[in-house]
Amino acid sequence: MTKMKSLLDTGSDDFRKNNAQYREKIDELHALRLTQRVGGPEKVRNRHIEKGKILPRERIERLVDPGTPFLELGELAGLNMHKGVPPGAGIITGIGVIEGRQCMIIANDATVKGGTYFGITCRKHVRAQKIAWKNRLPVITLVDSGGAFLPDQANLFPDEGQFGSIFHQQVGMSGDGVPQIAVVLGPCTAGGAYIPALCDEVVIVRGQGFMYLGGPELTFAATGEKVEAEELGGGKMHSSVSGVTDHLAEDDAHALAITRDIVSHLGEKPLPRKTPTEPRAPAYPTEEIYGIISRDPKVPTENREIIARLVDDSDFHEFKPLYGDTIMTGWGRIHGHEVGIIANTGVLFVEAALKATHFINLCVQRDIPLLFLADVNGFMVGREVEQMGIAKAGAKMITAMSSARVPKFTIITGGSYGAGYLAMLGRPFQPDAMFAWPTGRSAIMGPEQAASVLAQVRAQINEREGESWTPEEEEAFKAPIRKEYEDFQGAYNFASNLWIDSVIEPCETRDVMALMLDVTSRRPKVETNFGVFRM
Repeated sequence: MTKMKSLLDTGSDDFRKNNAQYREKIDELHALRLTQRVGGPEKVRNRHIEKGKILPRERIERLVDPGTPFLELGELAGLNMHKGVPPGAGIITGIGVIEGRQCMIIANDATVKGGTYFGITCRKHVRAQKIAWKNRLPVITLVDSGGAFLPDQANLFPDEGQFGSIFHQQVGMSGDGVPQIAVVLGPCTAGGAYIPALCDEVVIVRGQGFMYLGGPELTFAATGEKVEAEELGGGKMHSSVSGVTDHLAEDDAHALAITRDIVSHLGEKPLPRKTPTEPRAPAYPTEEIYGIISRDPKVPTENREIIARLVDDSDFHEFKPLYGDTIMTGWGRIHGHEVGIIANTGVLFVEAALKATHFINLCVQRDIPLLFLADVNGFMVGREVEQMGIAKAGAKMITAMSSARVPKFTIITGGSYGAGYLAMLGRPFQPDAMFAWPTGRSAIMGPEQAASVLAQVRAQINEREGESWTPEEEEAFKAPIRKEYEDFQGAYNFASNLWIDSVIEPCETRDVMALMLDVTSRRPKVETNFGVFRM
């Protein structure tokens, strides 16, 4: 490989201003994360502890191997969606290492609305399951939930991707031999009782964990029978009479210890298909990315400088460097894991789309994962490029990207708009994981373009009706459209709606990608069947 040479002037006024503004964005990200990691109100957390329970995040800390990373996913899901609910949607999901084995951990946070499920909570749970299923990760579910948040039933009950899909995916994973373990640390009521019941093994805490399709109140209302919670669905009854649970624990700590022991007996750990090389830090400080990313969204970022600060030793073997220069393709390593990188360096022209298609095909042939660094306004438009076949070239790129069955990842580093967003492995094409930097933004088109297009449409209608408008009226028409698109396109809106898996900062990117590359390297290889390439 060739070591990349940086031309960055870290002493320039432009670098200093970019750096200062980006660090403000990093502070905003960490402040949002803190509101999520605290959990529910202090009085609720204290009540949780007074009951002898361990707080949800501490449960995860005790469950995973000491000193190993926990990659949290969907941490900002539901941001600003429900009044009084912090980001995270009342559930914690992420990949952690237990007894040396990577596992997907799904933990209800009972300090947030009793751990009840909103629609976004269901979607977050389902997303975690999908990642686990695809990568054959054992799923450890720490159950402590009051069930469905009833006022939100339209978003959690009737449709695919909602609460019922949790059960459907559990059955599918079981059929494919993906281990599933439930730890009942609190109430588990109504349909929610099926989450542990559908698992391979279930641990329950005596006097604290309860499982029943109908609680004492519902049982009395439906049958007239008076029964205590412990007798109806407590740990001792289920472990000795019904057989619904398999292990009876005395407290949270004991339950987590039993769970670790179960994981240690899951058989041989999967090995990576390829052995990574010794990890090496980039030749240039990753923190310099803060000063590289343009503070003005109209000024493009030099992605060549970004890549130099992401790949090991800044070594990058570029593919077709003189052809289709509005996209950059090549191979590098991240913490020793080889990866093919596709990064925008301008608008997508015919040559850029063909180059990307060729590169994706090579990565599939060599079983090399793909990383898309998206920062693109879209495909070029106009008579000349239409006659050159831009639609056909773009279709080739999309066909190659969509068909490829190697592990695929997306990071939105800047703007990602329209068909460019889709071609750069947008969420509809099911990337293995999709992240955004705080500067990430995406929409059908940019705010100014959207306002201008809709203003032109309005002007044509006015003209047909014999009306006209002043520049001030036109601006009054454009302003709310511009605001709507600006609010929509931000990384935090995408994270809130789970259109991305997390907002990460540039300095976390190498560690996040290293973990994801390691996870995906341990699943069986899947052969690629390319769709038809229009010639």
